[in-house]
Amino acid sequence: MVVLAVAAHPDDIEFHCAGTLLKCKQRGDEVWICTVNNGSMGHAVIMPDELAEMRKKEAARSCELAGFHYITADIGDLQSYYQSREHKDIMVDIFRQVNPDLIFIQKPNDYMCDHVAASHLAFDASFMATCPHYETKYPAIDKIAPIYYMGTASEVGFNPTEYVDITDVYETKIKMLMCHESQEVWLREHDNVDYTNECRILSEFRGMQCKVKYAEAFEPCLVAHRIVPYRMLP
Repeated sequence: MVVLAVAAHPDDIEFHCAGTLLKCKQRGDEVWICTVNNGSMGHAVIMPDELAEMRKKEAARSCELAGFHYITADIGDLQSYYQSREHKDIMVDIFRQVNPDLIFIQKPNDYMCDHVAASHLAFDASFMATCPHYETKYPAIDKIAPIYYMGTASEVGFNPTEYVDITDVYETKIKMLMCHESQEVWLREHDNVDYTNECRILSEFRGMQCKVKYAEAFEPCLVAHRIVPYRMLP
């Protein structure tokens, strides 16, 4: 099975669903991570062009550590628009290249515009990619894959119904998160935010809910053609 996780910025996926993706890899799935934005605005001192290159390298390093494939739409932070034909076509081609059987995306009710745009772009493109007369650089694919929503920032407005035990891969999840050094160091030194500790707290909380040490949680996208009568999560 081919699994694709799409989120706005480098490190969003590591925080919310890297453990589940590692479990997918363990069972033999091919795993792809796609970042819609390049992280160019994620620092107050490092300038956007320099930071974008840093963050793409950090994302690639994280994926290499996990044995995942990395792909990016490379759209600047605060510049992605889900109404944009250009941005939709970029995402359609990503879906057509990857041809996923299972998709993870952010919820469209998250706290900032890039997350919202990434959610809508992924949702729209995953369907548009199946339409043979919608022409882009790559040919159409033949399946509309199920979608699961990963958690929002601080889990606000997120009510999961599906859980994955990530206890045995939790340390690798944290190593992946730590690959995003530009964010980890900046948040800790300048915003007094330890986001690896926040990740631990969240993983423990979700684990408590389903009686394991560490877990990640998801909401299935319950719309026509996305529902399957069997479990796809690991």
